[in-house]
Amino acid sequence: MDAEKLFDLNQNVEGILIYNNGESCNDPSFFYFTQLSRGGIFEGSYVFLTRKNLKVITSQLEEETARAEEIDVEVFTSGKQRDELLKEITKGITFLGINHSGLSHADFLSLKDKLPDKEFIDVGDSILNLRQIKSERELSKIKEAARIVSEVGENIPNMLKDGMTENELAAKVNFEMMKAGASSPSFDTIAAFGPDSAEPHFSGGVRKLKKGEVVLVDFGAKYQRYCSDMTRTFFYGKPEKEMMDVFETVLKAQERGIKSIKSGKNGKDVDAESRKVIDSSRFKGRFIHSLGHGVGLNVHDHPALGPSYDFFLKENMVVTVEPGIYLPKKGGVRIEDDVIVTKDGCQVITTAPKELQIV
Repeated sequence: MDAEKLFDLNQNVEGILIYNNGESCNDPSFFYFTQLSRGGIFEGSYVFLTRKNLKVITSQLEEETARAEEIDVEVFTSGKQRDELLKEITKGITFLGINHSGLSHADFLSLKDKLPDKEFIDVGDSILNLRQIKSERELSKIKEAARIVSEVGENIPNMLKDGMTENELAAKVNFEMMKAGASSPSFDTIAAFGPDSAEPHFSGGVRKLKKGEVVLVDFGAKYQRYCSDMTRTFFYGKPEKEMMDVFETVLKAQERGIKSIKSGKNGKDVDAESRKVIDSSRFKGRFIHSLGHGVGLNVHDHPALGPSYDFFLKENMVVTVEPGIYLPKKGGVRIEDDVIVTKDGCQVITTAPKELQIV
């Protein structure tokens, strides 16, 4: 990643130190700058940036993984040695940039104690701005994550069986993603049947699948730390006409939103274009969340398409487009795709069929 841009945005900063605590407080920005994507937790590791150099400070546990990327690596064997390395590499620097949002309060206090002579400056907002626009290397990873969910999504109708539970379907989807090349799901897979599909963030259930029910599956794959996010909705047996009308309305709303995306467009206006389709139908007011969000190292990388957020789209951003209609105690429909913003439009990279399917 081009660290010079970060220093251009923070002229008074002499060096930048990003800490990755590990599983308890993982900072994706550590992996953004290092592009260490082939494995490893890098618990308790740092990346130190100057305008021209990048150095990783990590333990022996991660040494081989770090050196495989041909970056400058310093290895410690104890916490004491790590602290000595920190003092050495930051010697002569007074104004040190850090990412506040990637640090726990305890980690920040510990860092102040280790480096008492430093003036810490939060550069987190600048990092988030850089992360919004993806490099070709990042896009290739996101496209692969999108390919995986597309392949699995195409096969979901073949997974549906009478009496299977929501958790069983979620497990099958997760297995197929891993089989297709994912390192892990990018979030907890949502599989919701019937009335449960009316909850946008439904979490794991034991409801058994019955004829005539909606099947909503929201899932994502992680590939070399980068995420995808896709939702498809199916009908298991012929549903009530109302739910078929819901589906067709959501599909039209998504098509309108995708057509309105291009570099320079305000995400608020894209949301409005899609929302108009739903609010001009008899389902007005049942689209109860934003149209989409950014995708990258996090599955919710940044806000993007929402009714109350000014956000101007730029080329090579990756965002979701996911309108939905939710009818309490009946069911819901959501259709979601990942798209890459281009100069004059966008490229849809999740390609599983999304037309109405009665299984």
